[in-house]
Amino acid sequence: MAHAHHKTDSHTVSFQVDPVVLELGQRFVDAGHELSLVGGPVRDLFLGRVSPDLDFTTDATPDQTVALIKKWADNYWEIGRAFGTIGMRKGDFQIEITTYRADAYDPESRKPLVAFGTSLTDDLLRRDFTINAMALRLPMLELVDPFGGVRDLHASVLNTPGPPETSFSDDPLRMMRAARFAAQLGVSVHPEVREAMVRMAERISIISAERVRDELIKLICAAQPRAGVDLLVDTGLADLVLPEVSALRLESDEHHRHKDVYQHSLQVLEQAAALESKADGPVPGPDFVLRFAALMHDVGKPATRRFEPGGAVSFRHHDMVGAKLTAKRMKALRFDNDTIKAVARLVELHMRFYGYGEAGWSDSAVRRYITDAGPLLERLHRLTRSDVTTRNQRKADRLSFAYDDLETRIAALREQESLDAVRPDLDGGQIMALLGLKPGPVVGRAYKFLLEERMEHGPLDPAVAESRLRDWWAVQPEAAPAGPELSTTEES
Repeated sequence: MAHAHHKTDSHTVSFQVDPVVLELGQRFVDAGHELSLVGGPVRDLFLGRVSPDLDFTTDATPDQTVALIKKWADNYWEIGRAFGTIGMRKGDFQIEITTYRADAYDPESRKPLVAFGTSLTDDLLRRDFTINAMALRLPMLELVDPFGGVRDLHASVLNTPGPPETSFSDDPLRMMRAARFAAQLGVSVHPEVREAMVRMAERISIISAERVRDELIKLICAAQPRAGVDLLVDTGLADLVLPEVSALRLESDEHHRHKDVYQHSLQVLEQAAALESKADGPVPGPDFVLRFAALMHDVGKPATRRFEPGGAVSFRHHDMVGAKLTAKRMKALRFDNDTIKAVARLVELHMRFYGYGEAGWSDSAVRRYITDAGPLLERLHRLTRSDVTTRNQRKADRLSFAYDDLETRIAALREQESLDAVRPDLDGGQIMALLGLKPGPVVGRAYKFLLEERMEHGPLDPAVAESRLRDWWAVQPEAAPAGPELSTTEES
């Protein structure tokens, strides 16, 4: 393990660099080329973290890079060759080496083109933020920091190497990345960078939905997602990528008769993240589905808000409306169907518990809660507990005790009936044999009837289930008259 010490503005920084890094640097220098560790891995060294993904930059062309590493690397790939990047694996490390980039534009559209450069400083100037525009020149581990990345890292501020407009014109997704870094690293955003985000927010619409989605996932799963979401909303970026969240800033009526739904949603997001379990628990954090459902759980409120006689404000069916809006937004952001269904289902179910606290539930109502939540039950527990942001301690305690009680009853019922997969007391084959049916929709209806019986009354003795099924069948329009005609029904 190689160590290097650097003095930077009265800070002495000690780096621990893996021998693989030095070995690779030496290969390039021996061949007359430059090689520097660059970007995220250098930033992480200052933050005391070691990254298994290493990014390097060089004056060598992709062809020259391949010639230098093909015998050295365990394996390599050329998928990013058009952008100057050669990827490889060496031991535990995933490595990318990219040829220096220089500014070049298509004069017709001012669209940036891929042009290779010869200068490390020019390459660093084109990077997104100063904290990612530092390099360690190899193999002597000399820090190259022309734009004050170390200074900004110590000040915990996000700044761009050149004018922010230039950085964001290069790639408007960098505005989303600013919000993501605010959430991941707890950095504030330089006022000029923030102003550029406000002025250029519209430009995010030229970025593909998939790239926006991937940044959003990283932001939501970060250490401080609230800061990231807040920045998206304040700069107007959320108006384009998550308008339902911006819309939560309902203007209060003059008597302030309801709390700010937006701040409440951010608090619920924070509280839900705090309730995630460790890796071996039921909801290992960070859990995108739980967190995103927490952020979106009240997005149905603006569309359903009504001022009632007597001054009350109501949001009837905001859970159902919110689930639809959430699914629609996630579809637009190209999320996969399973993730969309899970988040929308949690939004739809987040109010269900409130009936419990007021009235207490029958066993069948508890069974329905478990069945409707399905595999999302542990997340629903956490979302429902997080949705309490009242400053009224007595009210908060009452809700918390009621939920404790519900969880105790769920545990008891599960033990009693192993309810993870509630099934009717007779399966499809038994139903068809008993009623003389062939496969088809009628069997499905009979199955559903028995499932309802099971929900309402718990497990039934097979003989009892059989007799209830026959009683149900007797009043169905398809039931054939008794006697010899049954066989003709079977054949038809």
